[in-house]
Amino acid sequence: MVENVALGRDHRLRKHAAALVAAGMQVTVICRKDPANRENPDVRVLDYPAGDGVGKLGFIREYAWSLSAAAVLTVRAVFSGGVDVVQVSSTPDIYFLLAAPLKWFRRRVIFDFKDLSPEIYQARYGSADGVMYRLLRRFERASLRTADHVMAVNASVRSVAIDRGGIGSDRVTVVGNGPWLADLGTRAAQPALRRGYPHLCVLVGMMGPQDGIDLALAAIDHLVNKMGRTDTAFTFAGIGDYVPEAERFVEEHGLAAWVSFPGWLTRDEVYDLLSTADVGLEPNLEEFVTPVKAMEYMAFGLPFVAFDVAETRIIGEGASELVPTGDVVAFAERIDALVRNPERRAELGAAGERAVRQRHSWDRQQVPYLAVVERLGHRKHVTAVGGTAA
Repeated sequence: MVENVALGRDHRLRKHAAALVAAGMQVTVICRKDPANRENPDVRVLDYPAGDGVGKLGFIREYAWSLSAAAVLTVRAVFSGGVDVVQVSSTPDIYFLLAAPLKWFRRRVIFDFKDLSPEIYQARYGSADGVMYRLLRRFERASLRTADHVMAVNASVRSVAIDRGGIGSDRVTVVGNGPWLADLGTRAAQPALRRGYPHLCVLVGMMGPQDGIDLALAAIDHLVNKMGRTDTAFTFAGIGDYVPEAERFVEEHGLAAWVSFPGWLTRDEVYDLLSTADVGLEPNLEEFVTPVKAMEYMAFGLPFVAFDVAETRIIGEGASELVPTGDVVAFAERIDALVRNPERRAELGAAGERAVRQRHSWDRQQVPYLAVVERLGHRKHVTAVGGTAA
């Protein structure tokens, strides 16, 4: 059950589904409607119209609608093809309400634990207290304890599952979110993507209030308006709640000549962008978040600038320039230094590509994932109830 990102736009869920199909399993995904869902012909998709919410009350209405629609489609999945293993995901952590009754009928449940809802709430609203925050903590714990097994996206999230969920370490497996090796490889640069500038910096991925987009833009403002670097284009490719605010910032600070927001791009368009860029941007400040943007940069040999937070350091050390957390001036200065130094860019890019091939690729991560699913499953029919992208 994909709550706020459809299968066609959820990179992690698409990799899960493809791995299960390749292993000979039947896969159903329950998610919101999107034309891109039909790009996965080997997966049965049961989808429903989205009901996006804005603000706290809007999110409550959205989640209530999604839960109701998913409940109807889960019943349909159970009676129209059979279910052996149910996979539910964060965020939001509401699908334990559907998974728990299925356990009464001997279905096994996997919780794909990618994002921490309480921390996302805190990042959005600046509060780690109140009814809503406490409710999110309870939902998270219920999701973890309902599951027969938890797939944690990284070691930090695994620790949260054990400590806050109160579950044994033997019930938690780390399954990363790296790219397919088949997606790697040299592509010809597309000079038109530089928009007439000698250099190009990119940020690719979801853009929510918690993703540090404001910090990346503040660094660009400093770089252009204080340091005078006006020979570099900046492309922010993706969608998210923060995009309108980001576009206002760009207009108010006179950055429209350098910064663009092309929206959601196809996979090939993203790969062309990464193959053309000189520097990637990863402004995330959350210690527990796996930097998917960073792994995509590394897969294409693209060096990146990032804040020095735990998971980004684990993934990107040696392939990036890390700066003190929240220091936008240092962020801008490192962008400037990398743009000036092609040798350093090549050194970091080569290290990143090696790390993806040797450690982080989905080809390696899918091995423990499939092992857990196969152990839990009793037959060859799997309904995947997925989650959002991280």
